Amino acid sequence: MTHEKGMSTRREVLGDAHVDAAVTGTTEFTADFQDFITRYAWGEIWSRPGLDRRTRSVVTLTALVALGHHHELAMHVRAALRNGLTTDEIKEVFLQCAVYCGVPAANRAFAIAQEVLAEE
Repeated sequence: MTHEKGMSTRREVLGDAHVDAAVTGTTEFTADFQDFITRYAWGEIWSRPGLDRRTRSVVTLTALVALGHHHELAMHVRAALRNGLTTDEIKEVFLQCAVYCGVPAANRAFAIAQEVLAEE
């Protein structure tokens, strides 16, 4: 049940195209990891009632900027838009990150988000 719920949440947040690509790219080597993130991240954490998805997106964007996980930032900027954040709210998150995570980290986040927003 958690896998089905996780897959549903994952699709709602990240979109079918992203999830379909991840599923298609799954190999014997990565299958257990894909199952893990679907069950745990999406079925357990993103599905909890304690925070709404907008707030979870703010937390996720901040964590990705703080930890320098730029490879996932574009995906989560798209998710944040899908979860109802406006471009101005995303900008405010990155401005806040500039103070607490560092200007270089926020600078890179703005550049990545700019590319995503140009595509959208």
